[in-house]
Amino acid sequence: MLRSSIYSAKVMHHRLAPKKHSFWYNVFMFYIDLDELEILDKKLRWFSYNKFNLFSFRDKNHLQLELKAERLKTKAESSHFSNLTSHFSTKHQITTYLKSHNVDIGRGKIMLLTNLSVLGYNFNPVSFYFCFDENNHPLCAIAEISNTYHEMKMFFFGMDELDGNTFKKRVQKHFYVSPFIDLDDFFDFNLVIPTEKLEIKIDDYDKDGNRFFISTLKGEQKPLTNANMLRYFFAIPMIPLRVMGLIHWQAFNLWLKKIKYHPKAANQDLQKDVYKPYKTN
Repeated sequence: MLRSSIYSAKVMHHRLAPKKHSFWYNVFMFYIDLDELEILDKKLRWFSYNKFNLFSFRDKNHLQLELKAERLKTKAESSHFSNLTSHFSTKHQITTYLKSHNVDIGRGKIMLLTNLSVLGYNFNPVSFYFCFDENNHPLCAIAEISNTYHEMKMFFFGMDELDGNTFKKRVQKHFYVSPFIDLDDFFDFNLVIPTEKLEIKIDDYDKDGNRFFISTLKGEQKPLTNANMLRYFFAIPMIPLRVMGLIHWQAFNLWLKKIKYHPKAANQDLQKDVYKPYKTN
């Protein structure tokens, strides 16, 4: 039985200040066991791993730490690296990233809540990794946030930030996500570990501790089947492109409301630990 699934969900954004602005829309997201990618590729007609299909999971769309051949320990390893023609697997990259935070999942699993590529196009405003040990106990979580400039930033949540079944953390973002939010404001994360229900909340706070933005993602789990993939594709066609369009449409509405605008080139010193996905030739 597959551990991977789909969530039918709603996204809600509500800006409280300096002017009110709110909206919501229907989405669906995939909850993928990274150990099942090859199985999904073989079992599902409309799913492919690193290949074109109606829905595709591509490693290049997620964390890609640039590994240097000269850092590898042996000539054999260096030769292996030089012969690679594709991206390192997402499981490999996340495992490497976790070790930098002193987390070793061993024979555990990594579940990824994300958008897949649809007919070759992908955009993920945010993906969430939930990591478990071999007994299915939660170890940590990661929020992988992307902006429309194809930049990414990772936010790590350890066991000390786990409260019951929810990872909680308030952290200064130091990342250009929206031109209508300061780079040094704060994310306040509440990430409930997905089960039959999906419930994630990310609020924004200013430097004085005032909450000015609320966002929620709530949904219900559905089986990952060929029929459901077709169902959601036709219900919300080209969902990554739709999300990108909605981002720009809502930005236009905020501009019309004369919310303070921050150009991308401004305050680049406040962008910290931000990277672009590693690309191979």
